Amino acid sequence: MPTGAITGYIDVAQLTLYAFWIFFAGLIFYLRREDKREGYPLENERSGLVTVQGFPFMPKPKVFLMSDGHKIYAPRIEAPVPVTGAVPGAWLGAPMDLIGNPMVAGVGPASYVERADVPDMMFDEPWPKLVPLRVATEYWLAEEDPDPRGMAVVGADGIVAGTCTDAWIDRSEMIVRYLEVAIAVGVPKSVLVPMTLVRISSDRNLVVVQSVMGDQFAEAPVLANPDQITLREEDRVSAYFASGQMYATPDRVGPLL
Repeated sequence: MPTGAITGYIDVAQLTLYAFWIFFAGLIFYLRREDKREGYPLENERSGLVTVQGFPFMPKPKVFLMSDGHKIYAPRIEAPVPVTGAVPGAWLGAPMDLIGNPMVAGVGPASYVERADVPDMMFDEPWPKLVPLRVATEYWLAEEDPDPRGMAVVGADGIVAGTCTDAWIDRSEMIVRYLEVAIAVGVPKSVLVPMTLVRISSDRNLVVVQSVMGDQFAEAPVLANPDQITLREEDRVSAYFASGQMYATPDRVGPLL
């Protein structure tokens, strides 16, 4: 047999198959560890001394250097967020019983993450991404699109909640993210409604939000700064209006059949 002719007495195809199996097993192990950088360890209802992480174990923290200079660690130690709008069910693993307005309970479809209480910044400029048109004066709504400013805003029940006063744009994506609504009843204030939950009726000169009722706009989260929204506020605003798809009325909570 000539020197170097290993294929005559070694099954190269079988060795290649074994190598692929080992590589694939290692890849699965790596990916299963990496997907535990968020949301782990899980909370244990029986005891706070039990670490619920499964197999494989959680990876060592990785440091991410952000564009503004601060660092984010993943996984990170997070303190449990107290839930004030619900109480535990009758047994371990039972659904929580909601108290009061479920749209502000912070559970189920109304859940939100305690993200940083700072605005999302643009990558190439030290400016917040999401701002109203009154701040971003260099932007405007396209003439061929309906301008919701000045239109009445109604809920799924047809009750007028207020008037649209401005549109909030994403400077990096060049799209409208929120509509600002001045509440017509109760304490005067302005709230933001996610644009994805809005339907603009030019014929009726109305902005319709089917996910909530007209009187539920009054309990929507308000911004600390009227001209900017933080990451935490974004989550709370989206959670409130999106959860109305299930929590706005009692008949939405139950099954269809």
